Formats: sequence, structure tokens, C-alpha cells
Amino acid sequence: MEQTPQETKWRSELLDWLKSFVLIGAITALIYIFIMAPYVVQGRSMESTLHDRERVIVNKAIYYLQDPHPGDIVIIHPDASGDNWIKRVIAVAGDKVEAKNDQLYINDQPLDEPYLAENKQKAAAAGVTLTDDFGPITVEPGSVFVMGDNRNNSMDSRMIGPVRLDHVVGRAEVVYWPLSSIRIPR
Repeated sequence: MEQTPQETKWRSELLDWLKSFVLIGAITALIYIFIMAPYVVQGRSMESTLHDRERVIVNKAIYYLQDPHPGDIVIIHPDASGDNWIKRVIAVAGDKVEAKNDQLYINDQPLDEPYLAENKQKAAAAGVTLTDDFGPITVEPGSVFVMGDNRNNSMDSRMIGPVRLDHVVGRAEVVYWPLSSIRIPR
């Protein structure tokens, strides 16, 4: 049975649409896997910088080009569970990290942490320190030391140790939800 020109045109157009959808799906998957992805902040460990249920765009490609830097807010897989955590990079390979008297030191130099001002005020008002004493810990090669900004409510490198670079998923670039809170987290 021979196809009419209209049937041939219809099949050709359907095939073009199908190819377009497959291509769009493949491009979307590649972007999601290798370049960027959305992430929902879970918990209070990064307050007051990031809040529970905020949504951020994670740049997954950046760490193919460079290693994380101190101050970067990163998504990590801390263990084999597959859970994602969001933390701040405090120190990189070779750095010595310690805390004394509510002050964080990197290589024996006090670290300026302006992002902790609100949390330090809350801790002082409650009569506690924000960062308990620990260390010194030297970050081994191929790892980073991460901490939450809400230090009294954060499971981080103080407990689990430095995080291997292959467990760093990407860097949080922008908070996009809720719309009233769109910003670049610092």
C-alpha cells in the first residue's frame, strides 16, 4: 500500500518532532549531570546565609576546571549514603585548621568570617560560643575542610573529617527560590 504525499509529510514531521524531543532531553540530561542542577537546602546548618527549603543553582562544572577555594559554598556527598549536604569550604589541602576561644585559625592566622556576625550575636546572647575549640587538623591532599555557618547545628568536617574532592558535587551560585530571596550566597 502506497503512502499519500500527505501521509509522508505527516510521518516526516512526526519524526522531526521526535528527534527534537530526544535532542532536548539529551541536552537537558547533560546539563543536569555535568554543568548545573537545582538543589534544595535541607536543614539549618548554613543559617543565616542559607535557610531551610531555599533552592539554589549548583555549578557542577566549576570544579572540573579548578579546585574549591576557601569561602566557597559547596554541595558535598560526605559518605556512601548518597545524601547531599551544603557547607562552606574553610580550608584546603595542606592547611592547618583549629579553633580556640570562638575564633577559627587557618595556618595560625585568625580567619575573618563576616558571614558569622549574626550567628555570633545569637550565640553570645545565649551565653555560648559559636565555634567550640578543636584541632589542630591538617587537611590532607585531595581534600577540603568544610563547616556550616550555623556551627552549633552543623554536622561537618569537625565530626566527619576533611571531605575528599571527588565528594564535592559543585558550588552554590544563586538562590532562586523563594523569589523574594533571589541572591548570590556569600
